[in-house]
Amino acid sequence: MHSGFLLSRAAGALAIVCSASAAHAQVNVTLSPAQPAVGRDDNVLVTVTLTNTSNTVQQLLRWRTPQQVLEAPLFEVQRDGQPVRYLGRRIKRAAPGPADYLQLAPGEALSQTVELSRFYEMRITGNYTIRYRSPAMPAPGATTGAVVGELASNPVTIRIDGSSTPTLQDATAPGPGFANCTNAQQTQLTTAMAAGRAMAADSHAYLTSGTPYGARYAMWFGAQDAARGAKVTANVTAIREAFENKPIKIDCDCDESYFAYVYPARPYTVWVCKAFWAAALTGTDSRGGTLMHELSHFNVVAATDDHVYGQAAAADMARSAPQRAINNADSYEYFGENTPRQATAAQAAGE
Repeated sequence: MHSGFLLSRAAGALAIVCSASAAHAQVNVTLSPAQPAVGRDDNVLVTVTLTNTSNTVQQLLRWRTPQQVLEAPLFEVQRDGQPVRYLGRRIKRAAPGPADYLQLAPGEALSQTVELSRFYEMRITGNYTIRYRSPAMPAPGATTGAVVGELASNPVTIRIDGSSTPTLQDATAPGPGFANCTNAQQTQLTTAMAAGRAMAADSHAYLTSGTPYGARYAMWFGAQDAARGAKVTANVTAIREAFENKPIKIDCDCDESYFAYVYPARPYTVWVCKAFWAAALTGTDSRGGTLMHELSHFNVVAATDDHVYGQAAAADMARSAPQRAINNADSYEYFGENTPRQATAAQAAGE
């Protein structure tokens, strides 16, 4: 195996031959779509195959070969003839050395399927023309064999039936915006944002009802206290304001086991991770609740901490240390999720 690629030694000429600008390199590049047409919630999958059709070893820079996580704009993408913006990584590297090259033996093929909507703006309805293209680069670090020059594939067209307006991809306007998220993930995140926004609005309505200190409040923030209650109300108001009016950006570039994370001093970007995708939309430790939890961490929102995790620990802290509970992110999440559901004080009194 070479850098995550599927390798085969099957010989045979492929239809499209790349332009090789160095040392008689002969590497064919073919591009094939998984589907000719997809919907707005579907991933956009293409398979790139590089085959050495020469009788000598060919050397390829690793970062010029397709990988599941692109590290350069290796595809030219157009929608109805107009260039589509690349949203992925751009990296400063040192000059390549011998370890940065893959050796492709005669007849050997490297094949990788890439999901493109994570790296290019591909959520708008249109006909997308896609071509794999990696320009020639100097290769002082190569050791043996010919150094491959430009790599270019055949163009393919995929019809995407998406939305009629662009998706926000940055944090310069009210969101949500997305980074490193597939079309399918963007749809799920839009729904999760709506769920979190509804939780924040419901929490705010409870606290401003005139009788806010019912069982729901007591469960997560402890006994009635005017000063603590005012702080909780102010924090929930700020969380609701963030959901409704701030330029939230959600980044899917996280392979960790936890739910999500933020940098409190860098609003309003939230990274979502593996546990987030396994969670339900609403209910305990949900996607919507996770977003409420993370927004509370921002210094410009509520500046919460993670004193404890989990419902049992949060409920115990509300009883034993309410001053800490009103600064605990999970406490705001569980208050918003309200599972099991608790009535307001007015409802409990039959008003």
